[in-house]
Amino acid sequence: MTAMTTAVTPVALLGVGAAVPTLRMAASEVAAAWGGGGRGAVALCDADEDTLTLAWQAAMDALAAAGVSATEVSGLWWGSSRPPFAEGPSHAFLSTALGLDPTAAATLCSGSTHAGMEALLAAWDALAAGHAGLALVVASDALTPGVGTAGEFTTGAGAAAFVLGAVDPAHRAGNGSGPAARLVNRRTRVMAVVDRYRGDADAATGDVYDGRLFREEVFLPLITAVGRDLDAGTGPAPTAWAIADPDGKLAAAVAKRLNGPLVSAPVHSALGDTGAAAALLGVIQGCTSTAVSASASASASASAPGALGAVAYGGGRATAVTVDISRPVPGADAAMAKLSTGRPVSYIAAIRARGQLQPMSDPIQMGLPPAGAAFVRGNVEMLGLEGARCRACGVVSIPPSIHPRCNGCGGGDLEVIRLARRGRVQTFVVNQTMPPPFQAPLPMVVVDLDDGARIMVQGVSADADVLAIDDDVTLALRLYARERGIPVYGYKAFRVVDSSVSPGTPGASGASGASGASGATNGSSVGAGARGANGAGGGGR
Repeated sequence: MTAMTTAVTPVALLGVGAAVPTLRMAASEVAAAWGGGGRGAVALCDADEDTLTLAWQAAMDALAAAGVSATEVSGLWWGSSRPPFAEGPSHAFLSTALGLDPTAAATLCSGSTHAGMEALLAAWDALAAGHAGLALVVASDALTPGVGTAGEFTTGAGAAAFVLGAVDPAHRAGNGSGPAARLVNRRTRVMAVVDRYRGDADAATGDVYDGRLFREEVFLPLITAVGRDLDAGTGPAPTAWAIADPDGKLAAAVAKRLNGPLVSAPVHSALGDTGAAAALLGVIQGCTSTAVSASASASASASAPGALGAVAYGGGRATAVTVDISRPVPGADAAMAKLSTGRPVSYIAAIRARGQLQPMSDPIQMGLPPAGAAFVRGNVEMLGLEGARCRACGVVSIPPSIHPRCNGCGGGDLEVIRLARRGRVQTFVVNQTMPPPFQAPLPMVVVDLDDGARIMVQGVSADADVLAIDDDVTLALRLYARERGIPVYGYKAFRVVDSSVSPGTPGASGASGASGASGATNGSSVGAGARGANGAGGGGR
């Protein structure tokens, strides 16, 4: 067992965001199928969600909370145990969908549930070295446990995002006039052990071989030791803890050894083990108004809420970080309000959503291969949801790559813009039967966006019975299909049902993306919402 220490320069936590998937499965559902017992529930992705769509949503919320545009950040540091591509453009897809500058710094960490913390540390290093001014950090996971394994009781899904910035030297001591929270200390320990793992040919992640051995000789001693290492570093000693929890019991045992409350417990209870996102989601919980108030009440001074220790684990690596919290962090309350959302599903529905229960019928293939010329040329405008606005008449033609001239006046003076993410339903149709991999009922919705563009995209099954003309909708990135092993992403329309939900969240009021000028009011082209016969794709083609 090796302890690793470094000199630490504090960085500021400017805003946070979180994303949770649509589905929830109670532990009792697994018990009914396989026996055994468990408590709480786990979150899992529906067929049109994955680790990238969760990362996108969390990042959008964090940017909004921090009051920062995507083009202002110096780079994107993303950690996910299992990104969409084992080898491929996972990071490029996410950064493009978020609207980051093409020259922004890029880091993707993967391979274990420690990946989210590794992304955080890498961004921290870039800020401390002066190589970045604003850093966007995202940790997301949607792991698949093996059918009939203990992991089915606890394996969840979710994402957390931080916007980090450099700390003014005058505020490094945490005198209350600086940022709401600062990352002030970090320690890492390594232990060469085999815990949960997945081989190259495996679709699911297996359990640890010996649960008691893992508990008593790996997790408890390693996590406890790295937590205690924080006391020897700079900054205040943690008085509360956010700890990644593989089985719903281990984190509480560690927190007891470290003599502090486990503030991350509500996250695990609602979502299960969120893998690479677990520690960061726990930090967000500790930065809410409720948690900060409780911490301040328990401290010697009501003006000093105290420090939170966050510990991530995966692949034999454990890292602990101290977060010095002065007041609630922007975005934390809205992020944790999402824990109470979700649609309950049965065990059969859960394994179907995870792709572990498949129909015998073959999925309908797209008309165009996703690595072909049409997608290569149009993928940026699909992920970024771009249009071409005419400088002469203001009409927006979609997508730009196949509209070299304006659909309205025929002019050629066009500029590429990122379309608004909010609009109203102009018309729609609901498909009551769909071939796999699509789920019926599936609305196809024509949306008049707030910037004057008109686009046709898929809706969601949950809105099929209540969707109406003139409904407010927001557009959110979703997984359309997996074609020849390649994930294909596009935007879907979600009815606005709750104005209190943060911008960018499906069903939220007031969500919008970066828009162009608002002069276009007619003549915008209507996209087909598809690049092939099956309706998969992004902004219309």
